Amino acid sequence: MDIYVVIAYFAGVFLLYVIGRLLLIPLRIIFNLIVNAVIGGAMLLIVNLIGGMWGISIGINPITALVAGLLGIPGVALLIALRFLLIGMP
Repeated sequence: MDIYVVIAYFAGVFLLYVIGRLLLIPLRIIFNLIVNAVIGGAMLLIVNLIGGMWGISIGINPITALVAGLLGIPGVALLIALRFLLIGMP
């Protein structure tokens, strides 16, 4: 085998590796955002269903959906804490 063919082969494999890594990183970010959005939405629903018995509810609007979707469970905890700080106990 010619040395140039071997070099070209390794360069091609390295290029495929780099392109694969560049495409994989955004997919992980998108997957994490989707998982956080689903968990955050489910937590908002659970808080409104269960918290309704004790008078605790979080209005679902674009801002609360964005916070819960981006942050997930910590976002819902933040929304509950803000509700108690700004509005007070029910």
